[in-house]
Amino acid sequence: MATPRFLYFDLGNVILHFDHRVAARQIAELTALPENRVWDVLFAGGLELRYESGELDDCRFYEEFCRVTDTQPDQAAWLLAGSEIFKLNASIVPVLGALKGAGYSLGILSNTCPAHWNYCQRYGIVRYGFDVYALSYEHGACKPDPSIYSYAADRAGVRANEIFYTDDIEANVVAAREAGFDAVQYTSAPRLVDELHSRGLRFNY
Repeated sequence: MATPRFLYFDLGNVILHFDHRVAARQIAELTALPENRVWDVLFAGGLELRYESGELDDCRFYEEFCRVTDTQPDQAAWLLAGSEIFKLNASIVPVLGALKGAGYSLGILSNTCPAHWNYCQRYGIVRYGFDVYALSYEHGACKPDPSIYSYAADRAGVRANEIFYTDDIEANVVAAREAGFDAVQYTSAPRLVDELHSRGLRFNY
């Protein structure tokens, strides 16, 4: 396998663990709605996906939820309740540091929304040395849409076949491969390190 020139990482459940069920529970507590009602509106009904794809901004996302559920919680508190769902994947932090220290170019390629991305900055995402962010809400489409991989390659400034990518969701990995990326499904930091070493990357880990 060729040694990649650019390394992309998914955000959710690779760099940061998260659970949408926690969001549903916290929003249910805030709004006094049943948790399954919140889940159906946000996730089963596709409202969150419209937000992540850039179709809706913060205000329109909030307004649509209020309209459908006939509620009107404080907007800032509502967005926070839906965003306090992340925890740093501590096992990948030294891997990122070692890769950056060895001079490799790193990026994040992720389905995310403005509220989540803003919330995640408290984990110091920038200090891990990412050079590029290819985010679904900024591009206007979510993985596994083929266009987001072309967008990510353009952002990185390299050809698709010069990119390594890891994502926890198999469908996104398959789509990345179809777009020309060298992609693997993320299962653990040690397994990822093995994959990187097998591609000729040399770093202190």
